[in-house]
Amino acid sequence: MQEEYDRLWGEERPRVTNEVSEAAAQGDRSENAEYIYGKKRLREIDSRLEFLNRRLEEVAIVDPEDRGDGRAYFGAWVRVADESGEESRFQIVGPDEFDVEKGRISMDSPVGRALLGRQQGDEVRVRRPRGDVIFEILEVCYER
Repeated sequence: MQEEYDRLWGEERPRVTNEVSEAAAQGDRSENAEYIYGKKRLREIDSRLEFLNRRLEEVAIVDPEDRGDGRAYFGAWVRVADESGEESRFQIVGPDEFDVEKGRISMDSPVGRALLGRQQGDEVRVRRPRGDVIFEILEVCYER
């Protein structure tokens, strides 16, 4: 989130502001598509910056902690197998950190909620839009 904020504030917003200024200098703003689009984009950027600023003030960095009981808590990496034997590996993260391509799932997602508090050998049923799936937990670990 901090990287996105820095990019929007330091690169994107100044670039769009410059484009809007150049478009405004061309004259009639009411029919100037570049000016109208630029102002709209600036409002979007400012809205996103405001959202990110509020979130950054509220978030806290939590170091994943292995409590020694073998259960999946926030920050845990969980390896699972579905009914067909296909394995997947997920890290349970906060709602602002999820990245499915990297295997990072939100603790608020159906899979994340199902895995929290479970341990190796447990079976969990996950309700998904495309149908229920049963996962067997193969491993729970914590990595730095």
